[in-house]
Amino acid sequence: MKVAAIQMVSGMQWQANLARAQALMRQAVDEGVELVVLPEYFCLLGAQDTDKLAIQEPLGAGPIQAFLAESARELGLWVVGGTLPLSAAPEEGAGARVYNSTLVYSPQGDCVARYDKIHLFRFDNGRERYDESRALLSGTQPVTFDLPSRDGHRWRLGLSVCYDLRFPELYRSYAQAGADLLLVPSAFTHTTGQAHWDVLLRSRAVENLAFVLAAAQGGLHDNGRRTWGHSRLVDPWGRVLAEQAEGEAVVTAELQAGLLQQCRLQLPALEHRVL
Repeated sequence: MKVAAIQMVSGMQWQANLARAQALMRQAVDEGVELVVLPEYFCLLGAQDTDKLAIQEPLGAGPIQAFLAESARELGLWVVGGTLPLSAAPEEGAGARVYNSTLVYSPQGDCVARYDKIHLFRFDNGRERYDESRALLSGTQPVTFDLPSRDGHRWRLGLSVCYDLRFPELYRSYAQAGADLLLVPSAFTHTTGQAHWDVLLRSRAVENLAFVLAAAQGGLHDNGRRTWGHSRLVDPWGRVLAEQAEGEAVVTAELQAGLLQQCRLQLPALEHRVL
């Protein structure tokens, strides 16, 4: 199955970001892709974290969700919608904070999975300061979904977002659930990405004997933030099959079920777990 990580440099106007996402997804279709993954915050990287509150949507309604559903249906693609801000329930403090959520759409335009980012990023090195908990609520549940590819193989995918990458127990739970492909839409900062992006992605692939597809923000944004990029597909042996360092890109590669089976037969580490 051919897949694509969509790399973007999203700005502060959500309509313009959706237009760029659509153009990149159309490019992916032209390259024969079945599954596209958009990056975290594909719809908006605002001047401040709370800007996302202004474009929040209730689940099942709103222009961003309509865009994702229509794109999947029109293009005949599986679309993993990076992340978008979904409204909280009244008892959770609706309006003040939102969920940073990944929604998955089938080629029929149906929403088949929702994952709310579990781990919220906090970083302060004296020059850069981030605290996602100021505007976000944390999710609680790992989420998988099954994708029947055109060649007849059924893939199981595990959902995660950006900072989740530092918590291997989430991905081990996906391995135990039979996941073949781990998705990581992200907006890693340039500072943390330069230090840890490569080793974390390859580690999650190797330790779980799974493919890892990471779609990232990659470049200098209108708000002055710089993201690391390097969207890529990593195979279960830790090899980087395709990658784009910076700038907008459609990063495509093939998932091979035979390679996945071969790696797991040659090195059945998942069966050797003790703890």
